[in-house]
Amino acid sequence: MAQVQVNLDMEIVHELFSKDGRDAGLSKLLETILNQILEHQATEQLGASRYERSDDRTAYRNGTRERKLKTRIGSITLDVPRFRSGEFSTSLFTRYQRSEQALVLAMIEMVISGVSTRKVKNITEELCGTRVSKSMVSSLCKNLDPEVAKFRNRRLAEHYPFLVVDALYTNVRHDHRVSSIGLLIVTGVNTEGYREVLGFSVADSESEVSWDALFKSLKLRGLKKVDLIVSDNHSGLVQAVRKNFQRTLWQRCQTHFSRNILDATPKRLQPEIKLWLKSLYDAVSLEKAFEIKEEMFDLFGKRAPKAIALLDKGFDDITSVFNLPVEFRKRLRTSNSIERLNEEIRRRERVIRIFPNEQSIIRLLGALLIEQHEKWSTGKKYFDMAEYQSPVIKIIDVKELVKA
Repeated sequence: MAQVQVNLDMEIVHELFSKDGRDAGLSKLLETILNQILEHQATEQLGASRYERSDDRTAYRNGTRERKLKTRIGSITLDVPRFRSGEFSTSLFTRYQRSEQALVLAMIEMVISGVSTRKVKNITEELCGTRVSKSMVSSLCKNLDPEVAKFRNRRLAEHYPFLVVDALYTNVRHDHRVSSIGLLIVTGVNTEGYREVLGFSVADSESEVSWDALFKSLKLRGLKKVDLIVSDNHSGLVQAVRKNFQRTLWQRCQTHFSRNILDATPKRLQPEIKLWLKSLYDAVSLEKAFEIKEEMFDLFGKRAPKAIALLDKGFDDITSVFNLPVEFRKRLRTSNSIERLNEEIRRRERVIRIFPNEQSIIRLLGALLIEQHEKWSTGKKYFDMAEYQSPVIKIIDVKELVKA
């Protein structure tokens, strides 16, 4: 490496050792050193120093251009040489470019992890001496858009044995008003037993149209066959499931169903009915679950008629999971798996409170879903699919049980 002789102004030296001007002196010292290094590199590349007549000269100087560089001791201004022909090259900025990129990635990571843009601004200013505006942090996060778009449009496998779908609501600013908007999420278990985030969309409501559009986008990306779908009983969602997956079993979330039953049960009977529902859900077979339901009719038919009417109407929907092998039932009888994902989303969303627009929702929550997808795909299998054979799924007709 070539040696560079650096000349220092005594004022800089005095300022460096001054108590009040220590930080300013350091930045000024660094600025002086780096500018002299740039000048030395320009001389080497041109084959001549300033105003020197030389047969080795390859080109002529054409002034300089200013370049701001943010460092740990403050912002400095460098005079980057310019040539009349050719380009001045230097590796001086490479290290700082890497540091700057690392800082950008760190800021993005903080936002994804749930740190507000205001706090990110304060953190970077405190640690790096760099003033970053909230708008700059938001702007940098737009770098996530291509990655989120790529994830949302990726090709899917043809067969996912199980899907779990749900929606949550957040606040967004639109036309100078704050309104509620839904984030529709579809997760799945692939044929190898790993969970994936298959798709998501932003919609004004959980209407059939909204879910239909999301399901159709999954099918356009390659999805053709699903054995079981788990969700709550939202009418628009259920209609869209039946429209797009006609030969697929639908399992109504037993957790949501229990809440509906208990809401329709007199308070004094709620603990007792809750225990009966648990025994129904834990039954070893559909036949046994049907027997428990009949016993509940006899015990509570007159004391909790509304609850029993709901049980009768929803029994087929909450027992679809009995068509699966026993080891698969517990995790697929509710949508609790996606509810835990929703809690992670809520933790970030509470910091932001109100999203400035729909794209910001897709950007931030999309990045979070990508992160979760990668954890699932590279982590422990959700199911051991070795014994799972979709042809063994046989829909048992409850009417036949009645006849028996």
